[in-house]
Amino acid sequence: GGGGGGDDAEYGQHDIEIIAEINDAARLTVQQIVAQARKLAADGADVIDIGCDPHADRSAWSGIGGVVMELCARGHRVSVDSFHPAEVAMACAAGAELVLSVNASNCEMASDWGAEVVVIPDDPRDPRYLVNLGSTVDRLHKDGVKFRIDPVIEPIGFGFSASLARYLEVRRKFPDAAMMMGIANITELTGADSAGINALLVGFCQEIDIHSVLTTEVINWAQSSVREISVARRMMHFAVMNRILPKDIKEALVLLRDKRLHCHDKDEFAGLAARLTDKNIRIYADVVRHKLHAMSMKRHVIGDDPFLVFDELEIDDPSHAFYLGYEMAKAMTAITLGKNYIQDEALDWGFLTRDEVSHYERRKGKSK
Repeated sequence: GGGGGGDDAEYGQHDIEIIAEINDAARLTVQQIVAQARKLAADGADVIDIGCDPHADRSAWSGIGGVVMELCARGHRVSVDSFHPAEVAMACAAGAELVLSVNASNCEMASDWGAEVVVIPDDPRDPRYLVNLGSTVDRLHKDGVKFRIDPVIEPIGFGFSASLARYLEVRRKFPDAAMMMGIANITELTGADSAGINALLVGFCQEIDIHSVLTTEVINWAQSSVREISVARRMMHFAVMNRILPKDIKEALVLLRDKRLHCHDKDEFAGLAARLTDKNIRIYADVVRHKLHAMSMKRHVIGDDPFLVFDELEIDDPSHAFYLGYEMAKAMTAITLGKNYIQDEALDWGFLTRDEVSHYERRKGKSK
């Protein structure tokens, strides 16, 4: 359904660009990079970022030009993440449109690259960081180089809250400047499901007009970050522009649990069982009381151990046993997490849901 105030027709617009980094790209083959880029773009990435070795005191990766050319030829927009001047020059010559990053140490080279650059503070913790950032920005203005500013977000426990304040300070000092946030510094370095973190940080970006975010999908718990941000940018754009809360909108980042739980009291289950007139077994999950119900006209078994419930059903047909075991496993997952379970339907995992062909549909298909 629609949101609590906005016009549904606008839903789906967004103004936050997703830059998705392929880490340690030099260690991968061109084929591996192309495959990763294809997946990231399909998931919602606008720009593919070629992540290089962070140390500049090494020989340049000579293959970077070929990789950038290959990606551009396949229609990808490309950025390069390197402080190595020769590497950056090769990438830009091959078609990279954005360089991460520049500060006072390398900003004078930027005019040679012909690309937009991301400006970061020389030392984010220096109390004079804004002044230094201003000098870099002035230099880029003078040289006619397009830029966006990233005040650099720090991991939790290492200056996270102070770094959020920097984004607000930079926005106040440069009200019209384009800005970027590297969200992966939090998702990759916080042991929590990434969807909520991505939603929160994208919401922050939406409020202060940060129109690009950098992310990556290295750690397992953040492996769907690009898709999460892709949903979050639509949700947050709709919520902020319409001044409504980012809930009960068209999409949600509720993956683990369901938005609303359909609860039944004990008597309802007994009533259901009493009305059955055939021997087909129905499975229900009483999520509130953590009980599994299996019922037909012959019996109504209740328990919290699916093995004991199954034993009481006295099933001897192997395919029927497999079917009931599969359904009970889904019901137990629903009970564990507080989700809705409906027999023969997939559990709802948001955009991660895998559609299921029901037992009934399969049988119908076989009998044709």
